[in-house]
Amino acid sequence: MPQGLSIRPVEGATFGAVVSDVRIPELDESTWRELHAAWLDRALLIFPGQFLKRDEQIAFAKRFGPLEFEMAAISNVKADGTLRLEKDNDDMMKVLKGNMGWHADSTYMPVQAKGAVFSAEVVPAVGGRTGWADMRAAYDALDGGTRDKVEKLSAYHSLHYSQSKLGHETRKSDGEYSGYGFHDGPVPLRPLVKTHPETGRKSLLIGRHAHNIPGMDEVESERFLAGLVEFACRPPRIYHHDWRPGDVVVWDNRCLLHQATPWDMTQPRVMWHSRIAGDPVSEAALAA
Repeated sequence: MPQGLSIRPVEGATFGAVVSDVRIPELDESTWRELHAAWLDRALLIFPGQFLKRDEQIAFAKRFGPLEFEMAAISNVKADGTLRLEKDNDDMMKVLKGNMGWHADSTYMPVQAKGAVFSAEVVPAVGGRTGWADMRAAYDALDGGTRDKVEKLSAYHSLHYSQSKLGHETRKSDGEYSGYGFHDGPVPLRPLVKTHPETGRKSLLIGRHAHNIPGMDEVESERFLAGLVEFACRPPRIYHHDWRPGDVVVWDNRCLLHQATPWDMTQPRVMWHSRIAGDPVSEAALAA
């Protein structure tokens, strides 16, 4: 390990590590290789107190590969600086609330995301944590019968579907949030078991966007998928991060689920998300 670099596994969890004694903008090649290996092993790396500038975050994300998008605000602060209040229950608020369900990014797109870099600029005094769940450990923990069953199954993934569960009419053309993921193309079909293209480890590919398993009726499919999420997202397979301004994380979207958690939305929360594009071969849907 490069001199001075510290990579400490998250206590009590099957994944994750806290990285210290390094500045992300100053990574040399040997340190980068060490971090990338740790990322593949631990799936989530946490860098406290980095305070990255926009170009620094984008450059760091690009070290993992091409980007799906460079940077987007995940925030309850409007462009004019006023707060988006929970009682407004507008389209953006519905998207923020939707993010509180366990999910993987871009499974509803033809190519699933590889990962993401996420940073904290403004955090509330209480709440607003981000959680991750280890789908490798979840797959390993399944009983033999369930494992044999999920190996043979797939599910469709749709942001229209997941947001509709919150009463979000996503197909309205006059909505404030008409945006990312609300496409009208074919709905991707993805196996419930994913093999990681770099590590070879198997993991569950589930979460709030997954629905309508072929061969099951709608009620049975919904019950089965909800049961998998409930089983998978339990200790020691979960970790929730208490953010401080300047914190940066990078996670592997190919084997982790994640979720936002509630906070008092009379307090601002400003986070920045850079999404790493998936490989068009290994992250492509079975059908899209």
